[in-house]
Amino acid sequence: MTIVVAGGTGLAGSAIVRAYQATGAEVVAVNRTVVDLLDRDATTNFLKSVKPSVVVDAAAKVGGIGANNAFPVEFLSDNVRIQSNLMEAAHAADVEKFIFLGSSCIYPRDCAQPIKEEYLLTGPLEETNSAYAIAKIAGIELIKSFRKEYGRSWISLMPTNLYGPNDNFELQGSHVLPAFIRRFVEAAENSVATEKLWGTGAPRREFLHVDDLAAAVVHLGTSYDSGQQLNIGTGEDLTIKELASLVAELAGFHGEIAWDTSKPDGTPRKVLDVTKAKSLGWAPKISLRDGIASTIAWYKDAVAKGVARR
Repeated sequence: MTIVVAGGTGLAGSAIVRAYQATGAEVVAVNRTVVDLLDRDATTNFLKSVKPSVVVDAAAKVGGIGANNAFPVEFLSDNVRIQSNLMEAAHAADVEKFIFLGSSCIYPRDCAQPIKEEYLLTGPLEETNSAYAIAKIAGIELIKSFRKEYGRSWISLMPTNLYGPNDNFELQGSHVLPAFIRRFVEAAENSVATEKLWGTGAPRREFLHVDDLAAAVVHLGTSYDSGQQLNIGTGEDLTIKELASLVAELAGFHGEIAWDTSKPDGTPRKVLDVTKAKSLGWAPKISLRDGIASTIAWYKDAVAKGVARR
């Protein structure tokens, strides 16, 4: 069985590649050097030539609040094109299983917590990343449409905030956890007295190690068959302040943490209800402390080798 993982060298994709390889499957990791997913014809020709049984769409333009605010056109347009090109190509190549990875930002900004799958489209989105959220909602709808019109057994999985090896540690374009890891590692190495962070630190967030997501993809790819998106997370959250303190401790930073309250916080709280995924036999195994510690170790090694995205 051949499996194509789009975005296969990124944070989520590389973990999914490792998980499928561990099952003995033949895995083709796709990035820009293999095929330009923004090119519809090239994407179709590629999938027809490979003839995979499964396609996992882990390819996306992603980033934190700053990047989403600065480049809304790219976050909407590029992501819609990538996922629609992949799905149309997979249909043309008669791919049996397509697993679309979305994001927990698809849910309304102020919906009840923990967030159930049924809360989709029940209220306004968080404005700071609404373009990205709309793109992912369109992907969910396209999965539903291929199921309805063509009888495809394709699925959508909605992971919470991810972290782990091969993350993007660029300070301007990364998410909060990898940015904290880089900041506190560098602050510790340089004996910085005070590290100033964005916002108030009050929002609550949930984080999932990519290896736990990869295990969910492999398991649910054979055990889940529904048009409704399925939440993938830990069901546990903490404040950004608590996260900063944890990363600082594990990175060996002993200075003061200050907060720039002129910067936006984003959604006040976001934690997923993962009851449905757990009922299907999957559950996360990596604790946040252990996951962050191992990611810090990976980041330091990657920096030393000159291979970290930073």
